Amino acid sequence: MKKTAAAAGAIMLIGGLSACNNRESAEDKMQEFTDAWNNQNFEEMYEYLSSEAREQIDEETFINRHETIYEETNAEELNIQTGEVDEEAEGEEETTLPFSVSMATSAGDVSFEQEASWVLEETEDGEEWQLDWSPSYIFEELGWEETVNVERTKPVRGEILAEGGAPLATNVETTRVSLVPGSLGEERERDETISTIADELDMPEEDITGALDQDWVTDESSVPVKTLSPDNEEAASEVEDLPGVQISEAGDQRYYPEKEAAAHLTGYIGNISGEELENRDGTYMQSSQIGKAGLEYVYEDRLRGEPGMLISTSEDDVIAEEEAVAGEDVQTTIDTSLQERAYDQIQEDVGATVALDPQNGDTRALVSAPSYNPNNYIYGWPEDELNEFNDSENRPRAAKFNSTYAPGSTVKPITASVGLSNEAITPDEEMTIEGLEWQPDSSWGGYSVTRVDDELSEVNLREALITSDNIYFARTALNTGAEDFTAGLEDFGFNQEIPYDFPIGESTIASEGLDSEVLLADTGYGQGQMQMSPVHLASAFTAFTNEGDMLAPQLLASSDREIWEENVVPESGISTIQEGLEGVVEDERGSAYEPVNENISISGKTGTAELKQAGEEEGTENGWFVAYDNEAEDLLIASMIQNVEDRGGSEYVVEQTKPLFEE
Repeated sequence: MKKTAAAAGAIMLIGGLSACNNRESAEDKMQEFTDAWNNQNFEEMYEYLSSEAREQIDEETFINRHETIYEETNAEELNIQTGEVDEEAEGEEETTLPFSVSMATSAGDVSFEQEASWVLEETEDGEEWQLDWSPSYIFEELGWEETVNVERTKPVRGEILAEGGAPLATNVETTRVSLVPGSLGEERERDETISTIADELDMPEEDITGALDQDWVTDESSVPVKTLSPDNEEAASEVEDLPGVQISEAGDQRYYPEKEAAAHLTGYIGNISGEELENRDGTYMQSSQIGKAGLEYVYEDRLRGEPGMLISTSEDDVIAEEEAVAGEDVQTTIDTSLQERAYDQIQEDVGATVALDPQNGDTRALVSAPSYNPNNYIYGWPEDELNEFNDSENRPRAAKFNSTYAPGSTVKPITASVGLSNEAITPDEEMTIEGLEWQPDSSWGGYSVTRVDDELSEVNLREALITSDNIYFARTALNTGAEDFTAGLEDFGFNQEIPYDFPIGESTIASEGLDSEVLLADTGYGQGQMQMSPVHLASAFTAFTNEGDMLAPQLLASSDREIWEENVVPESGISTIQEGLEGVVEDERGSAYEPVNENISISGKTGTAELKQAGEEEGTENGWFVAYDNEAEDLLIASMIQNVEDRGGSEYVVEQTKPLFEE
């Protein structure tokens, strides 16, 4: 019996050793777990978790946590490798095994080394090595109670700069006013406080109450109601002692120092719309801001920069970060002093002023009136200003310098250039013109071209420019012929896109072509159906200061001088046209003679375009004046003002423009 018992004991011992030897090693288990992990088989991975780990996270949560984190971080190229193990490292009941994790994420590559804790546990299949899993295996910074946050980081928007680095659009530190609802007092005190805040911050009361009535707001919430413009920082001190008011830093915001003077030039930024978001690349989000108008819109891709990406824990531990790339500063050729002075001259009018350097085409000023303060789009509109802005029939939101209008007599030097190029006229040839009215024959019926006075009966090009003789230029167009006259105008930039970064309306000759003698004649002196923008007109006049070559307008300081069209004015006629344009200002008969300004020496051309609706006997008038400096030769200005019929016509525009040539 004893022998039998001893034998049985030996069998049991051998059986126990055999079971132990058949158990998979921790290393083998680790390899299986990492294989499942690399295949992102999270359900299989969970089978390896220890009982303690399972108490802290159930299978569904385990799977969802992995899937969500990897999806939100755009994890790709996931690679988990087991490390080298010391042969004596495996303990009797627990052991640690090294492994490494690497992956590519939306915020850059992530890699780290970690140790996996394995413990021996009794299972249905006997003792097995099970993993004391931890969230730090996903990202080493992640704890049990922490979540992973993925956010885009905002790039610093580039500045828009004028000549010398003066800011046209910049980023400034700002102050925010917030309210704590539970600290505003009882109903009467609360209402009085809100009313006082609305008055001091120049905002509607309903904007404040609307912010306080949002669903997420509690009595203890800090509710932002206004970010203060740098021009209104003092308002913070007026409200900071009121009950429930909190003053804090709001971070950098966009700011436009030139305000109304450069509103249509700079434009403004605003929250991206659904349509804009759909048409833009994936780096824009619903919270993004985007250039809405002006240079902010034109140079959006350069100014915006590249957003960064931050992956972090809810405890602000950084897992991965791709830093934002700041936007590019845009250096323009704008002269802020001239921009301001040009705006001051027309701010009460409806019109535009464009200033170029005729030597290289650099834009020195782009002004439109009436205007608005672009900072209102950033910091909010004062209630009275918003109503006036929206109700104005003069469309203050729309820029006038890039729209097209009938150019009136300012086109006459262009007509002369086309006529000279086609030998329809010569510089010194005199045209016989009798009386104030003219028509070629009776086929015109009751219509005729009229001129201002009939003092001259023998009119040459110089005299025609000085006296602005409509008949001379109507006959020049007729002598040129519709086909050649159209081609000549197209050489001057009509019916083609203006080579300019800022969008400019295309100047046109006639909707259906010059299909009648009357229309051809009227077009010759700037009436008919001809439409031209102030920017185009300014560019066209560079041909009279550059030996017949018309320059392309430029906005960027980095741009080189560019000839838009060569030899649009024949060499034989340049000096005569220049003499005529000088006479417009210096000769007593010239339409730009008054008011006399002895401090300047300029040449130019005025124009008046009458606008009448069908059936009207009288209409409104747009006045023009285009001029360039004869001495410094570095300034050319085209100004257009609407509704000048009761203010002296183009003489009013001359009066507003001449001071801009003074130093």
